[in-house]
Amino acid sequence: MSVHNRSRYSRYRGGPDPLAPPVDLAEALDAVAEDVMAGYSPRHALQEYLRRGGRSREGLDDLAARVQQRRRDLLGRHKLDGTLNEVQKLLDTAVLEERKQLARDAMMDNTDRAFREMQLQNLPRSTAAAVNELASYDWQSSTAREAYERIKDLLGREVLDQRFAGMKQALENATDEDIAAVNEMLQDLNELLDKHRRGEDTDADFQNFMAKHGQFFPENPQSVEELIDALAQRAAAAQRMLQSMTREQREELMNLSAQAFGSPQLMAQLGQLDDNLRALRPGEDWTGSERFEGEEGLGLGDGTGVLQDLAELDELSEQLSQSYNGSSLDDLDLDALARQLGQDAAVTARTLAEIEKAMHDGGFLHRGADGDLRLSPQSMRRLGRALLRDTAKQLSSRQGHRDTRVAGAAGEQTGSSRPWEFGDAEPWDVTRTITNAIRRTIAGGGDPGHGLRLAADDIEVAETEARTQAAVVLLVDVSFSMAAQGRWVPMKRTALALHHLISTRFRGDRLQLITFGRYAQTTDIGELTALPPFQTKGTNLHHGLLLAGRFFRKHPSMQPVLLVVTDGEPTAHLLADGDTWFDYPPDPETIRVTIAELDRLGRAATQVTFFRLGDDPGLERFVQRMARRVGGRMVAPETDDLGAAVVGEYLRAHFRGRPYGESDWVK
Repeated sequence: MSVHNRSRYSRYRGGPDPLAPPVDLAEALDAVAEDVMAGYSPRHALQEYLRRGGRSREGLDDLAARVQQRRRDLLGRHKLDGTLNEVQKLLDTAVLEERKQLARDAMMDNTDRAFREMQLQNLPRSTAAAVNELASYDWQSSTAREAYERIKDLLGREVLDQRFAGMKQALENATDEDIAAVNEMLQDLNELLDKHRRGEDTDADFQNFMAKHGQFFPENPQSVEELIDALAQRAAAAQRMLQSMTREQREELMNLSAQAFGSPQLMAQLGQLDDNLRALRPGEDWTGSERFEGEEGLGLGDGTGVLQDLAELDELSEQLSQSYNGSSLDDLDLDALARQLGQDAAVTARTLAEIEKAMHDGGFLHRGADGDLRLSPQSMRRLGRALLRDTAKQLSSRQGHRDTRVAGAAGEQTGSSRPWEFGDAEPWDVTRTITNAIRRTIAGGGDPGHGLRLAADDIEVAETEARTQAAVVLLVDVSFSMAAQGRWVPMKRTALALHHLISTRFRGDRLQLITFGRYAQTTDIGELTALPPFQTKGTNLHHGLLLAGRFFRKHPSMQPVLLVVTDGEPTAHLLADGDTWFDYPPDPETIRVTIAELDRLGRAATQVTFFRLGDDPGLERFVQRMARRVGGRMVAPETDDLGAAVVGEYLRAHFRGRPYGESDWVK
């Protein structure tokens, strides 16, 4: 292979990796759903997940902590006397070399030598004052003269590096022509900014300026506004650096600046530049300061760069906090994050942003009628499937359980078939279905040999032995004690698992969810999942039983099945005027009307199961008597086992069998 035809490979840097697998939302969705069931809004739940991160992924809080650590490292490592120290070293070198030269020069007049030595001996202690005093000194040592000239060169490069990053290196060993070019650039820049302040500049003015002086601006701004932004951020950081110094350091540098390149015009142009930038960008932080506590000295240019880093870290901290109105992870400056924390941090942030976007755009969250975000039906189905899977594992792990399939089979096949109807869960009769499709295709003039398309009318299902359909009511206690005792989320998980089971496996059955606290009300699974914990007291089982009876009467041909989840005795009942009566301990009238409504359901052959939560002996005796009155059952599961208990009871009632080894878990 020719050398010229060889390919070179490196890390892809053009944005997200185009070959990377799509982001996995499973963990995020599970975490968001869990928090929603605990009472968080979906928006808050998503924000919390993004803050915490996943099992193997950093979150926003982790990135924010790294930003703060980076900030502490910068302040704890550096101090701002680098330029002063360099100037002092060069000054000491110049004075020492001059003294050596005076001692060696035997031809010098003794009076002149003594005067020079006295002048050197009595230099001011202030570095700036000493440098200024030696400005007119006639150096006898060429080495000393060179060291002194390097002071002016260093000061000039540092002063320019404060405003234009990279100038310190670019102007090393600068010639008079280089200095003249800088002065000309500054003059043209101030003229451009003056015109812009007055609104008199044109795009051609900017283009001409960049064509002439573009080498001084590696940022390659595309407009005068971008140019001003870059210059103002740097100039404001330079001001904050000066204000972060001690008063003595600041005064020394201000006095030394007069020696920059030995050019007073340079300092005048820089002063005008600062004035223009302050007027054009008053919103920049021109007055702040930082406290540096390290030992590593920084020059003016490098120190200004560190102040810019600190400002960038502060912006990243605000972006990562997501605490401002309208915040979004799209606001994150990934380039800045990569500069400050490394590419891995930018990848993490990009992934979190993709998760946020996918949760909104991928149909996992939707906006309800009230304008708030809610879990979408897609999310509810996925969560219900996962909860039902967990419930099945709990059921199958019980000692003495039989293998119970929950595929919705309707019994043994009879050998006959019938047209499919919506809600049927019976297996297809494939032979009859294909035959129907062939007949329909031929009748329409088509050729079955060129392929078949099935229509809904073609489908036939295998008939099975008759199965009783059920009207199921899940009554769940939403009184304050349910939330206070940690039973709120298990209650919701139970409802969601049962809802998913019936809606996907036993679609011929009907399910009604009813919550009862001070009042009772029917609810759908989405509303129940998003229901926040209530702070009001009251357990109005009476109202809940009234609503259950109304639902059963709407489905007279179905077997009524009532599942009641509660952790307290009835303490409220519904009055004739629709108001509610609450008292604790339970009022006898509350007990009377509740039992009367339960008896009414019992006379309608309702299969009743109470799920008692907690260890209150009084509640146990009361619920046990309630169950016995209607030939029902009482189950006392552990809170984490509630879902398996409710689903197991539903299946037992549905198949009219006892396949679950009740002695292991029924009291």
